[in-house]
Parts: sequence; C-alpha cells; structure tokens
Amino acid sequence: MTGATVGSPAARRLHLPIMNFLILGVESSCDETGVALVRQGKGAALPALLAHALHSQIAMHQAYGGVVPELASRDHIRRVLPLARAVLAEAALPLKAVDLVAFTRGPGLAGALLVGAGVACALAAALKVPVLGIHHLEGHLLSPFLSADPPEFPFVALLVSGGHTQLMRVDGVGAYALLGETIDDAAGEAFDKSAKLMGLPYPGGPVLAKLAEQGDPAAFKLPRPLLHSGDLDFSFAGLKTAVLTQARKLGDALQERKADLAASTQAAIVEVLVKKSLKALAQTGLERLVVAGGVGANRQLRALLDAACADRGVRVHYPELQLCTDNGAMIAMAAAMRVQAGVAQPVHQYEFDVRPRWSLHETLHERAA
Repeated sequence: MTGATVGSPAARRLHLPIMNFLILGVESSCDETGVALVRQGKGAALPALLAHALHSQIAMHQAYGGVVPELASRDHIRRVLPLARAVLAEAALPLKAVDLVAFTRGPGLAGALLVGAGVACALAAALKVPVLGIHHLEGHLLSPFLSADPPEFPFVALLVSGGHTQLMRVDGVGAYALLGETIDDAAGEAFDKSAKLMGLPYPGGPVLAKLAEQGDPAAFKLPRPLLHSGDLDFSFAGLKTAVLTQARKLGDALQERKADLAASTQAAIVEVLVKKSLKALAQTGLERLVVAGGVGANRQLRALLDAACADRGVRVHYPELQLCTDNGAMIAMAAAMRVQAGVAQPVHQYEFDVRPRWSLHETLHERAA
C-alpha cells in the first residue's frame, strides 16, 4: 500500500557517522503509539536509549471488545507529535539534533502504519535527514538489547505476541532463519480468544493471566496442539475450541470455575511454548534464548522458561517489562543496529509505503526503506 509523496522524488543515500548519531523511532502498527530517542555509541557499543514515551489505546477500545482500526488510526494522529515533543524534552535535545528518523513499515493495520510513516517521513523531510522503515517483528526481536542484560549472538528467539508465534535462529542483525511458526492462531490470540469465551473483558490475555494466578492449572485437561509433532511449528486454534467446549459444559458453574479454566488454558499455552523452545535449542545446539513480544511478559512463561533453561545451562534474555508491548524504543534500536551492522542504508527518499502483511525474511537484503 503506497502513501503520499511528502518529500524529494529522488533517493539519495546518506552515509551516517559511525558513532554518536541520534535516531528518532516511531511505532504505530496497531493500538499503541510509541516514540523514542536512541543514540548510537562508539565502535561496537550497543545503542543507548535516551528517552521513550508510549500511549496505549486500551481504554478507548474496551467498549468495542477489540481494536477498531479507524479509531486506532485517528488516535495515532492525535498522539504521535505530542509524544515526540515529550521525548525530546525528556532527553533535553532539540528536534534538529535528530540524524535519522525510523518508523514501523509493517506488518500491522494499514491505516495505523500510514500515520507513523507519514509523520516520520514528513519530519525527516523537514530536517533533511534520512529515513528508514523497520519491520515490526525485527523491532521485537532486537528489543532485549535494550535491557540491562543484553544477549549476544547467536541465539534462538521465541517471538510470541498477539499476532505472531515464531521460533528463529538469530546469528546476527539481519541473519535470521525461521525454525517454526504457528499454522493458525498465535499464542497471544489464544489467550485473547479464550478470555473472550470465558466472558473476560478486553484486553483478554493479561486479564486471563492474572485470573489464572487464583486457579488450578490441572483442573481441566486441555489439549497441547502439535506438542509431539516432531517439528517446531505451533497451533492454538484447537485449544480455543476446547476452551469453548469446556465453558459450555460448565454452564452456570463457569463463574465459580473461571479461575481454574483460565489457569488450565494458560498452562496449556505455556507448556507448548516452553517445550518447543527447548527443542529448538537442542536442535540448533545453541545455549542462549531470547524471548520477545507481548506474551513474553507472561509471568508463568518466564518462570517455567527460567527454570527449564537453568537446568540445561541455557541463558534466557527478555526485554524490560515496559518494552514487551509495541513501543518506539524497539524501532529506534532496530534501526540503529541495522545501520551499525551495515545491513540497511537509510535514504533521503520521502515517498513512503507501508506493508500490512510482511514476512521478516523479505527484509534481510533490503538496503533502503
């Protein structure tokens, strides 16, 4: 999908300084508006997060039981520039100090993506600085490098969110090999849809996880789809159907057994994620696991992964909890690391497009936004 031209028609590559350049990152792929400032350091040092701000649209969408794309896009328009001003103020830096503007190019909601892309390209054009479109999943994949305990390459990555569940081998920035992925619902969708079937409010996943803390995970025997498939693919649609069947069986008793059903549902999802991750580590022979995406904030998932990996001498890395959801910091960080690694070259090209459906593999050899 192509947006409007907001700048020069010709692409001119700009070779950024190898250190100390400032990146403004904009994220607007769904229902969170995020803006952040990251500074590239000296040599091989990791980029540093200077400031970030995030606005969640959860309260706005609760009345509808899910994200309304048109409302999401309109809210991004209202929020993105005030957030950018807040971030610059927190970092005590003027807008003119920005050397590169990065934005989420996809995947996501088309209208929401266009807001971030349009604002990013307009700012870059006004500043006469280059712009770089970033893959949303690459942002999540590299977000643990913003943590106090950043990983080292190579590692196995479990990307687990509302729309994606994938296992990847990561040998470096831009060097990603898909090991397995969901063939239907993602883990986050399984949480959200199961919660809705239980009558829990939006956003269902976090509500279900909190309720599960009060329940018995062994109360109901729910399926673990593809757990013994021999490969690293996932499937959660059958689990959702099993939750629906169990909820109907309970009938009026559902209310008093809701915590048990929530705990049993979470246990099924988490067991599959943990065992498939361990299998990926065994198959690759790697001893480092990175968990990224919104479901990576789940306490039960973290606890079981930590315990299982500790027994096997495997290091586990997560983003900071505040950076598990969609955010501008991960977009700015991914841009900095791609430029530093030489796998992306920002350009002075302000004709932008967005890609609502976009495979991460398509980004590996792209050299421009």
